[in-house]
Amino acid sequence: MSEITPTQATMMVAMNDTDKTKRSSSWFEAMADAWGKALDKQANTISEMSSELVDGMDSPRQVSMLTAESLRMQFLSNSSHTAITAVGSSLETMARKQ
Repeated sequence: MSEITPTQATMMVAMNDTDKTKRSSSWFEAMADAWGKALDKQANTISEMSSELVDGMDSPRQVSMLTAESLRMQFLSNSSHTAITAVGSSLETMARKQ
């Protein structure tokens, strides 16, 4: 199973942007918005899967799939935090040097 890198996730979400009316004022905001959309999409996936479990589809396979999706959410959340923090810190450093 190949993993999606944080950069790939950001680009996929940014390319699938359906709300063309709202434009970010900077690429940093666009990156944060893309991460937010990726996290929203993953949260919706988890919600749908957990609803299936509540509806009685509680097979070991479904439980394992939900666990895997939850771990993917954790990975995305940690990656977005790391990316946004690192870029923000870099921008702060650049601003101090100017």
